[in-house]
Amino acid sequence: MPLFIVAVIIFIIADIIIRYAVDKSKENKLRKERESILTESIQYDFTTEAKSLKRAEVPNPKAKILCVDDEDVILDSFRKILVLDGYSIDTVNAGAEAIGLIKSHHYDFVFTDIKMPEMDGVEVTKIVKTIRPDIDVIVITGYATIENAVDTMKYGAMDYVQKPFTEDELLAFTKKAVVKRQERIMKELKPRVHISATQEPETQSKGEFAIPGGVFISEGHCWASIMQDGSVKIGIDDFAKKVLGKIEGIDFPNLGMEVTADQPIFGIKQGKRTAKFNSPVSGKITKVNTELGENLESLDYSTYDKNWICMIDASNLDSELQQLKIGKGAVLYYQEEIEKYVKKMNELLRIDDTKVKEGALYWEGIDNLEDKEFYLITGIFFKK
Repeated sequence: MPLFIVAVIIFIIADIIIRYAVDKSKENKLRKERESILTESIQYDFTTEAKSLKRAEVPNPKAKILCVDDEDVILDSFRKILVLDGYSIDTVNAGAEAIGLIKSHHYDFVFTDIKMPEMDGVEVTKIVKTIRPDIDVIVITGYATIENAVDTMKYGAMDYVQKPFTEDELLAFTKKAVVKRQERIMKELKPRVHISATQEPETQSKGEFAIPGGVFISEGHCWASIMQDGSVKIGIDDFAKKVLGKIEGIDFPNLGMEVTADQPIFGIKQGKRTAKFNSPVSGKITKVNTELGENLESLDYSTYDKNWICMIDASNLDSELQQLKIGKGAVLYYQEEIEKYVKKMNELLRIDDTKVKEGALYWEGIDNLEDKEFYLITGIFFKK
């Protein structure tokens, strides 16, 4: 083996070892800091807030959790396990104290034992979801009270965790609960549509939509950008990408093909099915972006700018531009389309329509829909 190759291999191995050592050192340092927080914080006096309160706060916590249980051993386990993994934890021994704390503090979760004197977990769940419906409640239960824990679901509890639990079980359960909470919040937040200052906006979350300044949007959710020579780049907009979800291929138009506005120009593939898109302007196809077809993942970052699908030598631009949306007009159109999409998806999935009126957002790609629903949605929003 040539010495150069051996040297490269040694360099790569050394780099991996160094990176691992640095990461391990950072991890150990972070753990020691959290151990220090765990040891010191519970010594403070919180009796003015709640008689039994013990608090352990970490910087930039994964979640803020209030745990209520009349058994100190359970509360000690929550603190020792979750604080070291990056969660801020408050613990109390009584349901009434927990209710007092949620009135003056912000938590992501309340973990409550199902069986406690004076105020049990069912009552805690009811009151928490009444006073602070934004807080997710998780019930701590033993084998004998699983049925009661399941009953708390009808009062709004997210889930239940069964004791005794191991460290790995509690960590895995809590991580899953955090993900579930984040997904719920994203679905319930009203979507945000904004004009981006650049042609290539930063990656947007599911409930966030960007329209680059100077870009025209068609009613069928194609974007059009006019070049200095008068030609027009065309692609799918941010709304279309989020509706479609995973994209597996592009059915490009033929070079030299003559199209008119509102005539099918290209297709977006998902498996064996294709969503058709109509051209925003009339003219002749002069270029197709075959490189995009080989790098579809780039659409996850942005659907604009370099991720155009085809280019048209426009023949009737002056009159047809008047039919397209730009700036605030495009933002208003997006908002109308989002509301329409949410309502239609809630109808298809039989989700309670009252949430739509409150601004709840179902925003998942339609790639998991059956063919009939897929073509229904794409027909409504893209073939205009």
